[in-house]
Amino acid sequence: MRRQTFNEINITPLTDIFLVLLIIMMVIAPMLDQQGLNLAIPDYVEKTDNTPKDSKILTVTVSADNKYYVDGEEIAESELFNMIKEKSAVLTDGLMIEAEGDSQHGCVVKLMDTARNAGMHSISLTEI
Repeated sequence: MRRQTFNEINITPLTDIFLVLLIIMMVIAPMLDQQGLNLAIPDYVEKTDNTPKDSKILTVTVSADNKYYVDGEEIAESELFNMIKEKSAVLTDGLMIEAEGDSQHGCVVKLMDTARNAGMHSISLTEI
């Protein structure tokens, strides 16, 4: 007795799996929308010190050893929120973060999050 060869591939199970995966992705995709940082990238401007002396901008410097400085005075990480909250009442134009090139990204982001939680709405970032 001679046996028949099987020449066809049944793709029905494969299409079922793909449809289930497609439905799962369609359900999960809207949940993946995460809130990020809205940063406005300015046009390149030459680095000059032409800031008006009467500006009401709070400037915080992040050093290469990841310490925070305001007006040359070191501020502890635990005191950042209270300091920004107090100074933002007087310096209403926003926050300027001056980060040294070797400072860690996490320290800068922590400062931005702290400023946003303290009520700052306008945050700018520059490298020194």
